Amino acid sequence: MDTFIQQIINGLVLGSMYALVALGYTMVYGVLNLINFAHGDVLMIGAMTGLTILNLLNQHAPDLPGYVKLAIAIGGAIPVCMLVNVIIERVAYRRLRNAPRLAPLITAIGVSTLLNTFAMMIWGRNPLPFPQLLPSDPVLIGGAVITPTQILLLALALVSMAGLVLLVEKTKMGRAMRATAENPRVAGLMGVDSNKVIVVTFALGAALAAVAGVMWGANYASIQFSMGFLPGLKAFCAAVLGGIGNIYGAMVGGIVLGIIESLGAGYIGDLTGGFLGSHYQDIFAFVVLILVLTVRPSGIMGERVADRA
Repeated sequence: MDTFIQQIINGLVLGSMYALVALGYTMVYGVLNLINFAHGDVLMIGAMTGLTILNLLNQHAPDLPGYVKLAIAIGGAIPVCMLVNVIIERVAYRRLRNAPRLAPLITAIGVSTLLNTFAMMIWGRNPLPFPQLLPSDPVLIGGAVITPTQILLLALALVSMAGLVLLVEKTKMGRAMRATAENPRVAGLMGVDSNKVIVVTFALGAALAAVAGVMWGANYASIQFSMGFLPGLKAFCAAVLGGIGNIYGAMVGGIVLGIIESLGAGYIGDLTGGFLGSHYQDIFAFVVLILVLTVRPSGIMGERVADRA
């Protein structure tokens, strides 16, 4: 039972990071009908920027509390990632809005490769240690362990997701985003500036990816230039699993995927008689996605989206 609770805790932490990145995928798809496969690399840029800021703080202000350093790192990573994503939208995607769907996909792969190359040139090829910011003393929950870092990460994810929901549901920009997602032509006739909505959507997705990137480094204590690919791909699976285009679906999909992956890592050895180890946990995200889409192609909370092309 203790193992089960431990894996649920680990899954919630992992799933919260998937959910933040999945929200970026689902928001862009909702307003633009585009899958930004470079989004995982924005997470990587956030993690690398956060690490750079933390190294500067440890050098010039070593006595600052860890949570203050983390807040500064996240606060610095967010505008950098927002700028990167807005530039990507402006340079790579804007001219392709009415192009055949294969063109933006190929462009996204090219942008991803470009970001990886730049990151490798700036930060190097080798994994980089991420400093421990909070005490390592664990908190016991029913025989399972959760660290102060994990508690803070869960709180950050919850606040970030709640803030996004409030923005989308309660603000003028949120209404414009929902109107554009529902019918961009009608929204334009009603005076909605679609270019502004799309830029804001890319910026919001980047902000969430920046938070997730710094969280990832703090939780796993190591990052590198290629780190964005697999989390980005799994977050995309989470968005599709929950129902891409639905922000609540992205949250649910991320949490569900994180829990299933963690449970799989904890029990795969027992289930296969020791034939497979926990390093095979990555297969669970894709197996679950295939099974769910076989039964419900629109995802857990998704509705059939009309083809706008």
